[in-house]
This record gives sequence, C-alpha cells and structure tokens, in this order.
Amino acid sequence: MRVIPPLAGLLACLPAGAQQGLPAPTGEAIVDPGARFEILYTRPETETDLGGLTEGPAVAPDGSIYFSDILRGENLGRIHRFDPATGRIETFAADSRKSNGLIFGPDGLLYAAEGADYGGRRVSRWNVETRQRDVVVDRFEGKRFNAPNDICVDENGNLYFTDPRYTGHEPRELERRAVYRVTPEGGVVEVTREVTKPNGLALSPDGRTLYVADTNNGSDGMPGVEPGNRGPMRIYAFPLDEDGLVDGPRRLLHDFGPQFGCDGMTVDEKGNLYLTAREPSRPGVLVLDPNGREIAFLPTSAGVEAEETPLTPNEIQGKEKPPATPTGLPSNVEFGLGEDINVLYVTVDQSLYRIRLKARGYHRQHMR
Repeated sequence: MRVIPPLAGLLACLPAGAQQGLPAPTGEAIVDPGARFEILYTRPETETDLGGLTEGPAVAPDGSIYFSDILRGENLGRIHRFDPATGRIETFAADSRKSNGLIFGPDGLLYAAEGADYGGRRVSRWNVETRQRDVVVDRFEGKRFNAPNDICVDENGNLYFTDPRYTGHEPRELERRAVYRVTPEGGVVEVTREVTKPNGLALSPDGRTLYVADTNNGSDGMPGVEPGNRGPMRIYAFPLDEDGLVDGPRRLLHDFGPQFGCDGMTVDEKGNLYLTAREPSRPGVLVLDPNGREIAFLPTSAGVEAEETPLTPNEIQGKEKPPATPTGLPSNVEFGLGEDINVLYVTVDQSLYRIRLKARGYHRQHMR
C-alpha cells in the first residue's frame, strides 16, 4: 500500500473548526458544544484539479476506516484506508472502478457500489487481506445498472444499494432509478422505485425501517425536471417486513424544501439518523430522531452566505460580485468501532474529517 501524508505541515494536528472558524455544533444530547471537526486527510494539492470528491467511509472489523476518493472522467478512482491507531493514510486500491459507497459485511469483506463515468456500474467485494476484487452483481433483468451509489447491509448479509445516475457518458439501460437488495447467494430484487433519485440509505437498528434520501438535482435527463432544476430533496422511511422487503407506504421523514438535500447517512444505537446535508448555505451533518425531529447539527463549513470576501475595485464600481464557492460540503458519514464507537467520520469535499460525539454508533455487521 502507498502511504499518504495526512496533511502538509501541522494542519492535521489542529481541529478543523479552529482553523476555519466553524460555527459551534448544536444538540448537547449528541455533541459537546466545544467539539470541532479534525481533518485527517486532504487530497494532495497537485491532484485537486482532477475533480470529484471523497465518499463512502466504512469501518472495518479492526476499526480502520476505508473511504473512496472519486476522480472525475477517465481518472481512476481510489480507495484509501485510515488507521486511527497510527494516524496513517494508505492507498488500499489504486483503481476502485469509481467506487462510491462502501460497507463491510458480516463476512469481513468490503462491499463497494461502483458508479458510472468510466466506472464499473456494479456492486463488487474486496478481500482486504489479499486485495482481490470480484463482482457481486452488475445487472437487473439482464440490464446494466445506472450507477450504484450507496450501500448498506442487514444482519443476514443482504445488501441494499441505490442506483441513481448523476454523471457518466455510458448509455443507460434501465429506465427507472431504484433501490435494490442482493442476497448472499446473489439474488437481486427491486425493493422500491418510489424515490425519483435514490442516493444515501441506511437501516434502523431493528432492521425494520429503510431510510432513503431522494436527492434529485435534475441531472441526466430526469423526467419532469428541466435540466438545471431540482426535483425532490427528501428523506423517506420505508417499513420492512421480516424478509427485509417493503410492506407498507413510505413515510416522509424530512423535506429539505428548496435547499439541497442529503447525500449519505448512518444511524446511532438509539436509531437517530445522521444525514450529510449539502446545502451551501448550511453544510453539515443533520441529526434527526426516528420521528424526523432535528436534535443536532454539526457544521462542516460556515456556509457561503456567511463568508465575507472583500470587494475588488471593479465590484466597488458596480460590477456584479462573483458568487462564493461552496466549501465544506459533506458526502457521507460513518461511526468508528471499539474506543471510537462515538467518533463520527465524515467525507467532506476532498477530505476526511472526524469528530467525537456523546452518541454511540450502531454496526450490525460487526455484532456477530
């Protein structure tokens, strides 16, 4: 594995909030008001122009954190590994086939949702000891998936994954965007298509509710949505039966309204939901209780509306001020294990952050 410096100089030694002037988090039942994010990794400055973002943190049985580093276009995506014991970052896979969401299964294997844009468009699994990869599933009813995005697993090893499409030149073969389930034997079923553009997803601790983010940004020719316009930005809760399939009407848990919605998500041991909210004016981790009530918010940026940029002479003369560039946009989230069960890891922009909470995460795949 290639070892990557966490950050240049002393940056990795200081809390990210102190460096960036982040607002204090809210929700004292979840987080101490003085807690701040720490930056663990930022993509080297020489590679920032490759575009893309970090994604899909997943905790391994040994407590290390694997996460995707998605590069735009023909640039190969990667999977990195962070070791909390040493603070070292290593490149686990130099070609991830554009992996996005990651999860470890009860079998100890690393499962990846591979997207489009020169990616695999499939669900794959990695043996982290041998670094061998094989394909779990790449088709439904004989047609290639759009772009598998995020993934979670139940206590029986069944995988749930979303299949939207945000980018990619490849022709689409499936007309719909849906959520699917794959059994350990490789059987695939459609769980629901009642989400216009499914993105992040998570299971409740009891396994009887599937949470899905509808993150419809209007890209890739969405029906009924003009290019550049947004569709629904919502969080739905689907009831599941004993077989892990939807057995009732969905419930609207949260509606972001005109704001940009959620990407990835996870749950804590009490069933609270941690959503990575990508609204530029208020980016951060939004924490909801199982009834959809906001109980905490962990800012990952001050937000573009709060940034004060001095005016240039041209702007003072009446020319339009350029819009601020959004920063600190989170993409996915995961709790640690063991002594770090209350540490929340968040992929943000092209970085990996962490923050220590009062809440404890829930990981059914490591509880056998």
